[in-house]
Amino acid sequence: MTSELPTKYNPGEVEDKWYRLWEGKGYFHSEPDPQKKSFTIVIPPPNITGVLHMGHALNSILQDVLIRWRRMQGYNTLWMPGTDHAGIATQNVVERELLQKGLRRQDLGRDKFVETVWKWREEYGSTIIKQLKKIGSSCDWQRERFTMDQGLSRAVREAFVRLWQKGLIYKGKYIINWCPRCQTALADDEVDHETHEGSLWYFRYPFRDEPHLGVTIATTRPETMLGDVAVAVNPGDERYKEFIGEHLLLPIVEREIPIIADEMVDKEFGTGAVKVTPAHDPNDFEMSLRHQLQPVTIMAEDGTMNTQAGEFAGMDRFECREALVEELRQKRLLVKIEPHVHSVGHCYRCHTVIEPYLSDQWFVRMKPLAQAALRATEEGKVTFYPERWTKVYLNWLENVRDWCISRQIWWGHQIPAWYCKDCGEINVSMEDPRACTHCNGKHLTQDPDVLDTWFSSALWPFSTLGWPADTLELKTYYPTNVLVTGRDIIYFWVARMVMMGLEMLGKEPFGKVYIHGTILDEQGRRMSKSLGNGIDPLEMTERYGVDAVRMSLLLLTTEGQDIKLSETKFEMGRNFTNKVWNAARFVIMNLSQSGVDWPSLMGEKVLPLSFEDRWILSRLSNAVTGSTEALEQFRFNEALQTVYDFFWHDLCDWYLEIVKPRLYEPANELDKKTALSTLLHVFQDTLRLLHPFAPFLTEEVWSVLGKRQEESLVIGKWPEARPRDLKTEQTMELLQGVIKAVRNVRRNFNITDRQPLKALISAPDTLQADSLKAHNSFLRQRAFLEELEIGINLVRPANSASAVVGPFQLFIPLTGIINLDTERLRHDKQIQQLEEYLSKVQKKLSNKDFLAKAPPQVAEKEREREKELSEQINKLKLILTELR
Repeated sequence: MTSELPTKYNPGEVEDKWYRLWEGKGYFHSEPDPQKKSFTIVIPPPNITGVLHMGHALNSILQDVLIRWRRMQGYNTLWMPGTDHAGIATQNVVERELLQKGLRRQDLGRDKFVETVWKWREEYGSTIIKQLKKIGSSCDWQRERFTMDQGLSRAVREAFVRLWQKGLIYKGKYIINWCPRCQTALADDEVDHETHEGSLWYFRYPFRDEPHLGVTIATTRPETMLGDVAVAVNPGDERYKEFIGEHLLLPIVEREIPIIADEMVDKEFGTGAVKVTPAHDPNDFEMSLRHQLQPVTIMAEDGTMNTQAGEFAGMDRFECREALVEELRQKRLLVKIEPHVHSVGHCYRCHTVIEPYLSDQWFVRMKPLAQAALRATEEGKVTFYPERWTKVYLNWLENVRDWCISRQIWWGHQIPAWYCKDCGEINVSMEDPRACTHCNGKHLTQDPDVLDTWFSSALWPFSTLGWPADTLELKTYYPTNVLVTGRDIIYFWVARMVMMGLEMLGKEPFGKVYIHGTILDEQGRRMSKSLGNGIDPLEMTERYGVDAVRMSLLLLTTEGQDIKLSETKFEMGRNFTNKVWNAARFVIMNLSQSGVDWPSLMGEKVLPLSFEDRWILSRLSNAVTGSTEALEQFRFNEALQTVYDFFWHDLCDWYLEIVKPRLYEPANELDKKTALSTLLHVFQDTLRLLHPFAPFLTEEVWSVLGKRQEESLVIGKWPEARPRDLKTEQTMELLQGVIKAVRNVRRNFNITDRQPLKALISAPDTLQADSLKAHNSFLRQRAFLEELEIGINLVRPANSASAVVGPFQLFIPLTGIINLDTERLRHDKQIQQLEEYLSKVQKKLSNKDFLAKAPPQVAEKEREREKELSEQINKLKLILTELR
């Protein structure tokens, strides 16, 4: 052995070194190869405004595990990377920078502003890509794409034109979600709903002919009453039947409005009579179409009141609310105000309260597209992991509304539609038209709106592969194999990709969708800047190392469940990396000092394997099978836990300890060579199993321990499971049970590990007894026994501890080993102390004031403490019974 590992593992010294080498050698790059089966993942493209947070880190680590694993299995793997232009988010960032210079985007004009955003993207847009590399993401960076690059922009136009030509895109005046801050429309999925403790205002609308009488209505948005065009009641509501068709006077505005009947009205809400404001409420808009009511828009795009609001014109909408309520109070038309808890929509980008707003917008007809997506899932062509997300996805598809795809911003794909000033027709085409296709007029103006960012993202799985061109990449890598994403974009992105893939190519874009959990703080709250509870993944990698962060997150990732995370959880990953490092040093040291030509050991196919060799090789096969099957089912934590348990317990706790005498004082050279060969083979395969989870650590060790077999683990082979030796495993399990039982006796009675003990094992029959006798010396060595008697139906000696291990009874005489009276007193005292402590905890948990005031996590810790104390007391009582 020509090189050794340093005493301590220093992640900072190896991570950048190996990543540069991997990327430089092109290990992550894929070229179409008809001779190899492909495995493809497209990255959920992060926004160019983004910086890596824990959610990004988890998402990328999960994908990287899959790609590295499949690459090692021999697949032609492509992990397609790229970034999203993030229309609203990016425009907001650049506008804020302009404001610091005293400028608005309107001061620059559209072309200059877009040019400014491109410059910003060139300077800052690759930040998150660098961060993804830092955590080991093995994407094919030579193929990196951007949703506004030339190829993807071409794909966007192609998709828009095709949908337009099929009548699946249309323009119309509808109620949309409007953000007064961003001054753009938002799709339903871009609205975050929050519960607000608001008010329900009751106003009296006087009858036109009898102003001293009236109808009382209830509303959560008083300012919108200025746009009322009717009051509606349910036709089955006996309270209002005689008033249907009558007219009211709209307070302040003095506009005559009718009382209409509509089934949509909820008789139980408020007074059962509701105001109808078609320009500012989606349900009211639908009602206005049924009753031929003309909408009245009373707000400007910035959320201020317009001239239709009369004396309130120019006021902010919430300022208007206060002033209007006060005026109605003075006019004695305010009946009452009640507290009212309701859901309020906010812009997902700037958190401004959105306004339902009547506006000309572009829409995609979703029902026909959704039907195809529904069939794909029902036929098993698109499968969700965990399966529970299938229902959520299907429910959205079944109730989908048309998608508003136009945005009133400048950064993004400008809608490829031109208006002819000569004939008024709309021209939609792939290329910028020189003349109107309807009248040949030359006066054309392009629609100023841009497409929703999610429109281009919906094309991502195939646009990145060259579509609409029929490329070799498209033929090789599409459909992709799996999508890894969070539940928050099932509607935004997953469903739309499926719809677009089926519509444009006739094939679903991926067959499997893995939905991972959300990372929360240890109290179960979402991480946010406002709470200050975020954990920076890059800080954690600096502190603990990339592989420690990766493995900690993976071990916590259970079947797509949310993860409660605290910084201390990363110690788990760091401890494991140190364990691997130290074990590697032990193996390398023994190989170096053996005098054996260690690389030649890998060529030894037939060596006389000992019992423990056969056992560890069988356990290795179990680990290979278990981790492979878990990864097939996206059970990431189970896959890593399987390797973790094998490495820590089977290999380190047992095999390394068992094999030491054969390395230091071998019976003969052949036995030593067999032990070294087995150890080397098992350790190398363990490194292969660990590589997708901990790529840097395993590569560093591999560079010393395995490079002569394969240049790099990145392109190394995933281990193959051999037939297991179940008989040997079962025998070892019994032996381990006996050894653990002896160790428990030592621990329970304060007997040191090196104190010589005698043990008796009583077997039910000769066959069982002989099976243990064959391993008598092994048991004595591992349990530190000076004497071991194995027989049939042995009598329990006086003053002995006992344990049951499978079909066997274990007896350990304690006379002369411990002072029985002293031990009884010691255990009595321990039980008394613990019972006093338990009483205090139980008293606290029975206190209603404590349970009402204590944070949930504090109460839960007390319950856990109660359980732990009860278990400790029961265990000590059992030991005390033994002593008596």
